[in-house]
Amino acid sequence: MANEEKNNQKKEFKGRNLEDVISHAEHVLKIPRSQFNYEIVAEKTKLFGIKTKEIVIKAWPKAPKSKKPSQTNEFLDQLLSSLPLDIKYKTKKNHNIRYFIFEGPDKHFLLQKDGALLLALQHILNKVSPEKVQTDCNHFKKRKERELKDYVHHVARKVKESGRNEILDPMNPYKRRLVHITVNQIPGLSTESLGNGFMKKIKVYQKKK
Repeated sequence: MANEEKNNQKKEFKGRNLEDVISHAEHVLKIPRSQFNYEIVAEKTKLFGIKTKEIVIKAWPKAPKSKKPSQTNEFLDQLLSSLPLDIKYKTKKNHNIRYFIFEGPDKHFLLQKDGALLLALQHILNKVSPEKVQTDCNHFKKRKERELKDYVHHVARKVKESGRNEILDPMNPYKRRLVHITVNQIPGLSTESLGNGFMKKIKVYQKKK
């Protein structure tokens, strides 16, 4: 059956030399030569008072290459198949980061306990992926960023009004970066990370005049 379809796709082209014939095939098929196969059917010599040569080829489009899922996608597919949850995902890439956006009837389980399962999936995928991975579901990241920024602005007002330093609870590097950026946009205030390890506290304080 596949051979019959292939034969039906084949078109015949003639010309004085191979380059002319291939160029003609490109024009008719409307694809570059790299995207079609061809075979030489005949090389004829004609005699009409002048000796001329004619080349006949048959050309047909190459079969599109199937996109093989990445190693990270295969790992995630196996992981999700072992969970008793109906969850699907789609991916996109932006600025060298691969985003996995989860959806499906059971997606709300990913967001329980402050997105614990969603963040756990992100941590696991970053262990197996050759590129940086971020996970999201129902715009969870944007909502949490907005909540964190609102909280930081509240703390900043307290520091400005009282003049006393405020120490925030331990945070991961992603959240700490948001806090540093948000506070350092407020005139007269600055931040400092305290402690060692993955989770660190942040001090918000007034700059010395």
